[in-house]
Amino acid sequence: MRHRRRGRKLGRNPKHQRALLRNLASALILTERDAELDDNQPKVKGRIVTTLPKAKEVRPLVERCVTIARRSLPHQEAADQLEPDAERNSQEWRSWPQSEQWTEWNQAIAPVVAARRRVLKLLGDKEAVKILFDEIASRFADRPGGYTRVLRLAKPRLGDAGIQAILEFVGKNDRKKVTAVKPSFEADVDEPEVEESEVDQQAVAQEPTEEESKE
Repeated sequence: MRHRRRGRKLGRNPKHQRALLRNLASALILTERDAELDDNQPKVKGRIVTTLPKAKEVRPLVERCVTIARRSLPHQEAADQLEPDAERNSQEWRSWPQSEQWTEWNQAIAPVVAARRRVLKLLGDKEAVKILFDEIASRFADRPGGYTRVLRLAKPRLGDAGIQAILEFVGKNDRKKVTAVKPSFEADVDEPEVEESEVDQQAVAQEPTEEESKE
């Protein structure tokens, strides 16, 4: 019996399951890369299409990786303030590791390095880790969770009629509800009020004269 056993087998053995989830999570993150000159350019950045069970299964892994990267942002900012402004391989830059400031920078950057190694162990892709920490994490700095969404597609997959779904990052491809403008039945321009004396004068002017009536 499978009582209290979480997760889906997806028709694979445990090693194959872990490899599948890693590849799906890395594929979602790699869609955010700069792929203008790439032959395999993603159609929409921050979105992949897969089956519904796979999308639901890989979503916690992506959320965990984004949370680890987001929590390392304050440490990265503190380390950036301690970095020297000297050019690389200059005399000042080479003497910097022997200074006390380098020790402070090393202590500040240590949690960031540990977080990158932890995500690398989960994903197994260095390029995906770099994109996650450099681009995606800062986007969700003020968001405490819920970085992805799963949308079920109405059209099944061709071949086996599998239920397809979209797995994407929130905030970039959001659907915005646009309410229709309520029509107003009142006249846009108010008609000028006409006094009774003016109406009488207009009526007299429209009455035919005696010569016109004889004709």
